[in-house]
Amino acid sequence: QVQVVESGGGLVQPGDSLRLTCVASGFTFRNYAMSWYRQSPEKSREFLAAVTSFAGSTVYADSIEDRFTISRDNAKNTAYLQINNLQPEDTAVYYCGAAHEDYIDSVGENTPWNFWGQGTRVTVSS
Repeated sequence: QVQVVESGGGLVQPGDSLRLTCVASGFTFRNYAMSWYRQSPEKSREFLAAVTSFAGSTVYADSIEDRFTISRDNAKNTAYLQINNLQPEDTAVYYCGAAHEDYIDSVGENTPWNFWGQGTRVTVSS
């Protein structure tokens, strides 16, 4: 019943933009922090961003630039990742994670995420 489903990836050219979506069901979305990670064959899983459930605060990885923006719409049980000016090094499978904020110490890279989606693939190539 619990489900997290990513979508919005695809084959794009450098300089394009994408908005990835993460639709949640089977749990109370408004109580969960949400996150985005990515993984490619050349790199280990990389934390990108997270957004808290209650305060709506955002956390971004130190290594990424402001081309990435995480957001959420609790009315739609959906989290988003906007990526602007895509580059070849952004090619990866992008995953959405969820964690109940009542049972975690902090929201960020080391958060024990409860649920994961299947991922959506982003390929940036000319």
